[in-house]
Formats: sequence, C-alpha cells, structure tokens
Amino acid sequence: MADLLGSILSSMEKPPSLGDQETRRKAREQATRLKKLQEQEKQQKVEFRKRMEKEVSDFIQDSGQIKKKFQPMNKIERSILHDVVEVAGLTSFSFGEDDDCRYVMIFKKEFAPSDEELESYRHGEEWDPQKAEEKRKLKELAQQQEEEAAQQGPVVVSPASDYKDKYSHLIGKGAAKDAAHMLQANKTYGCVPVANKRDTRSIEEAMNEIRAKKRLRQSGEELPTTS
Repeated sequence: MADLLGSILSSMEKPPSLGDQETRRKAREQATRLKKLQEQEKQQKVEFRKRMEKEVSDFIQDSGQIKKKFQPMNKIERSILHDVVEVAGLTSFSFGEDDDCRYVMIFKKEFAPSDEELESYRHGEEWDPQKAEEKRKLKELAQQQEEEAAQQGPVVVSPASDYKDKYSHLIGKGAAKDAAHMLQANKTYGCVPVANKRDTRSIEEAMNEIRAKKRLRQSGEELPTTS
C-alpha cells in the first residue's frame, strides 16, 4: 500500500516554482504581442489593397491615361497591386534593379507595351515612341542592305590601273616578260663525276701497289744516318 501511494505521489506534477511562473507569464505576453502585430499587419494589407483598388479604378475611368507608374514598393505590396490589376483586367510589370527600388507600372489592355518599350523600362530609360520608330527604320534598312549584299555575292575589288602600264616608262612593257626565263639546275654543281669516282685497277694490282709502298717505307726507315 505504501509503495502504491509513493508511486502515485511521484507521478504527480510538482507545483510550479516562482521561476516557472515568470517564464510562462513572459511567454503569454510574447504570444499576445505577436498576435497583435499579425492583426495590425493584416489590417495594413487590407487598407493598402483598398487604396490600390481606388487608384486602379480612377486610372480605368481616366480616358487620358494609358499607363501609370507607382512609387517603389516592397515585395508584399507589389504582389497585392499585381493581384488588384489582374482582377481589374489590366496589365502590370515590375521594373528596377534593387528590391527596395522596384516599382510597378500598369497599362490598359488596348495599350499594352511592346517588347521595345519594356526593354527600355528594364534599362531605366524613358520610352520615346519617335526615337523607337527611327531606330526600327534604321534596323530594317540595315537588314535590307545585308540581304541585297548577300544576293549580289562577294565583291571583287579590281585595281584602278595596271602596274605594267604605270611603270612602262621606266622598265618598258617587255622588260618583265624578257626577265622571266627558265632556270635549269646545274646537274654537275657540287658533284664529282662518276668516272672520277670509279677505281679501274684490279684487286691484285691494288694489293701489289700497297705492298710496294710498304716496302719502300720500311727500307727508308732501315737506312743508317750519316754523320
């Protein structure tokens, strides 16, 4: 019985200490603040969306406007504005390098921007339709010239005058032709005639000559010297 009572008492949670109570209190306060911040952020999004809906509605009703540029926004605000524009049946794009500097431009469907206009905005430039039209015409002209050049084939460049006529008063018209003659290689240059290379003696005659030279050399060495 005592063992059973002891096990029951040990399994029961101990009353919280003063430190545990303080920790729980701070946790509850932090959760309350977080919930309040979330509600404030949600309310701010609702108010921002209502303001964007009002601006987009005014833009649609203004027949003198075909596009509208908004101030730089953060990522969440841009997302809300894009959603409002899509619901309204308009077109929107974001431009800008840094995330903090990115802004949204909206266009009416019947005045949707061209690729050249979008490229201009992406480079941070103002769109000038007149300059764009001039640039387009120059591009078409250059392309047309390239096609015509390709059809004509490679250009053959001819000299303005013949060099022989230019210097004929110095060298004469037939000088170049007379100077061009056939050169024939000298077959004997640097070579020994075959007849000079060949030894016509027999082996026996050659050996007798070698022995005679050897005896003559030995007899010369044996001669006594005179005092």
